[in-house]
Amino acid sequence: MFEPEKIFGYLEETLVKGKPLVAVVSAGLSKFGKMEAFTGRELFVEAVDEALQRCPDLDPRKDVKATFIGMMSESFEHQGHVAPVLSDWAGLLPAPAIRTEVACASSAAALRFGIFSILSGVYDVVLVGGLEKMTKRSTLEATEFLGMAADFPFEQWTGVTFPGLYALMATAHMHRYGTTEEQMGMVAVKNHHNGALNPKAHLQKEVTLDDALSSRMIAYPLKLYDCSLISDGASCAILTRPELAEKYTDSPVYIIGSGQGSDTLGLFQREDLTSLRAARKAAREAYEMAGVEPKDVDVAEVHDCFTIAEIIAYEDLGFCKPGEGGKFIEDGIPMLDGELPVNPSGGLKSKGHPVGATGVAQIYEIFLQLTGQAEKRQVEGCRIGLTHNVGGSGASCFVHILKGG
Repeated sequence: MFEPEKIFGYLEETLVKGKPLVAVVSAGLSKFGKMEAFTGRELFVEAVDEALQRCPDLDPRKDVKATFIGMMSESFEHQGHVAPVLSDWAGLLPAPAIRTEVACASSAAALRFGIFSILSGVYDVVLVGGLEKMTKRSTLEATEFLGMAADFPFEQWTGVTFPGLYALMATAHMHRYGTTEEQMGMVAVKNHHNGALNPKAHLQKEVTLDDALSSRMIAYPLKLYDCSLISDGASCAILTRPELAEKYTDSPVYIIGSGQGSDTLGLFQREDLTSLRAARKAAREAYEMAGVEPKDVDVAEVHDCFTIAEIIAYEDLGFCKPGEGGKFIEDGIPMLDGELPVNPSGGLKSKGHPVGATGVAQIYEIFLQLTGQAEKRQVEGCRIGLTHNVGGSGASCFVHILKGG
């Protein structure tokens, strides 16, 4: 029976600084890449199957009360109304299913809605996830569909693409702070090294700095190895109330902070191209809710759709001061064996970027890291993890902070 007074009482008791919001009891990920699956729904089933195998005591039809699924565009597969389709294929009907869309941050939005639904007391267990199947389309088509996340009359109409928008950020950062093409190339080298250790990554290939710097120009100063991949893939995670976690797993991971920020859609409207206001706002909210500071983070997955985006993320998340992101990578701090490993999965750059799946794919990696299941790319002794998922050129951003059990 729906009892509002109990729900609001539960919410007040839960929203205490540093107290877990929800528990992640399992997570799943399909292989990323140019996949032979006919539709994205098959990839979603692959991700859900992995999550259920990790959580054998959970009955999906009985226990999962709602599904929140992120997907950016109907255009890639000419398929709208995807939430019930995916829920059907995953065996989760008749529980309600809802799609969320915030460009490349679509599944981070699904995660946040899943958190809210549990905090409200309405549901005890939900499944969140995302997918995109992009590779059946030509590069020209994919560029057009992705470009719909930019302002139509003032950006799309003039022919600017997302590589072009992030190239503007890169040149602004270079001009103001002296950031170099070599430093951006180092991000690519790091993430390809990590991706080579990830069996689910799209591009499991090491590259050298010379490879990165000599690759063909896409939009100055961004070259081929500065840009993320057009990929297929799906992700999911199963959330529950913290006090119920041990019913489903011996090794839960807790989400202790959740932040979201927004900014103008058009890059041309912003006063500063060297930082994302939405990311700074989301980070402040997540840190405050979690009761932690940037120095407390042991491992992070950040939105490296382009190498400059990762450098800016270092700064926006408080890992270093504004303008010091280039030095941060140059000093080796975010390397897999560095002081603060960033993108141990290989990031969007090497793991791949099926845009609707990315936000929860980051949660999947941090779940593995905090439960000691990341194998060759495991960050030893990590307790606090962070995810940072950006929509478009930064009009949306979500930051989540997780803690091992």
